Amino acid sequence: MIDTSNIWVVIFGLGLGSFAMRFVFLGFVGDRQLPDWLLRHLRYTAVAVLPALVAPLVLWPQATGGQPDPARLITAAVAIVVGYLTKNVIVTMLSGAATLIVMGYVLG
Repeated sequence: MIDTSNIWVVIFGLGLGSFAMRFVFLGFVGDRQLPDWLLRHLRYTAVAVLPALVAPLVLWPQATGGQPDPARLITAAVAIVVGYLTKNVIVTMLSGAATLIVMGYVLG
């Protein structure tokens, strides 16, 4: 069991750290014009973060004990192809969800 004072120290420290990270961008840089090259790179942040979040769930799913699952690999392949062809996030996510459901029934 963790001591209550330790929990509050951790919560306060995390809050202070979160505030400091946001203040660096909003407080110091918030009213200045950012260079075009930086804005172009920041535009791809979501595109870079989403695969980083999904890749471990596809390659080492916890449901199979960390072993690759054909249903998830096929679903990822379908989502990549649909995303590349349509350039539409909603259509890509829906096709991936539908493929995962179908593959769950087909492959068991």
